[in-house]
Amino acid sequence: MDTFYDLSLYLLVYSFLGWAAEAAWYAVTRRKFCNRGVVALPLVLAYGFTFVLLILLLPTLAGHHILSFLATMVVSAVVERIGDHFFQRVGPKIQWTQERSRLLSGTGKGLLSSALAAGVYYLTYLIVHPVLMAALMLTPGLLRHAVVIVSFVLIGLDFAAVFYAVRTGNAAPYEELQAGSGQKKLAGYIYTAVWKRLQKAYPGLEQGPGREEGTYTFAKGLCWDKLVWVFLISALLGDIIETFWCGLVDGQWMNRSSVLYGPFSFVWGLGAVVLTVALQGLAEKNDRYIFAAGFVVGGAYEYLCSVFTELVFGTVFWDYSDMPLNIGGRTNVLFCFFWGVLAVVWIKIIYPPMSKGIESLPALWGKIATWIVVFFMACNGLLTGGAMLRYGARPAQPEPANTFEEFIDRQYPDQRMEERWPNMIVTEQAGS
Repeated sequence: MDTFYDLSLYLLVYSFLGWAAEAAWYAVTRRKFCNRGVVALPLVLAYGFTFVLLILLLPTLAGHHILSFLATMVVSAVVERIGDHFFQRVGPKIQWTQERSRLLSGTGKGLLSSALAAGVYYLTYLIVHPVLMAALMLTPGLLRHAVVIVSFVLIGLDFAAVFYAVRTGNAAPYEELQAGSGQKKLAGYIYTAVWKRLQKAYPGLEQGPGREEGTYTFAKGLCWDKLVWVFLISALLGDIIETFWCGLVDGQWMNRSSVLYGPFSFVWGLGAVVLTVALQGLAEKNDRYIFAAGFVVGGAYEYLCSVFTELVFGTVFWDYSDMPLNIGGRTNVLFCFFWGVLAVVWIKIIYPPMSKGIESLPALWGKIATWIVVFFMACNGLLTGGAMLRYGARPAQPEPANTFEEFIDRQYPDQRMEERWPNMIVTEQAGS
């Protein structure tokens, strides 16, 4: 499996290549240079994240070019959709007056655009990626680590500047700050520079309507707070539904939780977030469009979750190899059909009242509770990941290497892990 630093380097390289392609396209069509990245660095992270997912996903579909192409098409479209949503939700005071134009946009331009984008991604993966892998193998490991660390620090600082600018309005009222001194002058310069660059790169970007005093609604719209609660509620309900489904259909009553503590299924929680963000634009469309999108997006999501747990933790939590029309044992047509039905039920029936219920929470207590949930779930997920990694590594490395592994061995021995997840299978690469 590729290491964290290798995947991070691929993220940076493909983000740069995507930025270069957009800058070149913009220069040819508009006759001028423009930084098309959200951050000031020469990076468009949507391309990088897309390729990292493809690097993890496509090897499991080797030889199946049609499935690989369809998977590429889905991944690129969903990442683009989530990226656009994230950018628009970074600050509540920005909006678009025209559709944002992207060179490889996978959404908003029809099936042909998505297919063309997928073709470019897939050919790049087949032809460019092997050459890039060979080049990176010749690069000293220390240099790769240094590039990743420095780049991530710069991205963090750069994003903080963008976040500050778009959270507080547009540049016009702040240009006068540059005439001041000290911190105000520096803040005004950063603020104005970020906004002017964004408005130059994306002509459809402008300041949106601000919030009137006394009208604040907690988690209004499709925002971070809303998605945290969608994740939590769906993770809880998903665990309960799956537990009863397995008990009543298969006669096996067992834990279906994804984490060590609490009845929470991260697969269901993240799936609800993905469906909400990816399909919310279809909420007013006919049910058949939502079904088709849910069929594809849900199946791809389930497949990717299976790949992720196997590559990262060396474990398999479900295997549909004995079911007809399965895809690598990771998903199957029947469950994709269920995903399509679930997408319609979710978008049309479940999500609207859930959204209103979340928005009815008191603003202050809702905000506090949101960050408590985030902290608890983050700790729960990290601890679970550490326990799974150690469980997979124990057969080859029975003696703990540090105090954290000693704690894991003492608190979460094999017996407890197997009682928690009786269907979990450890693959051969676990611990290697």
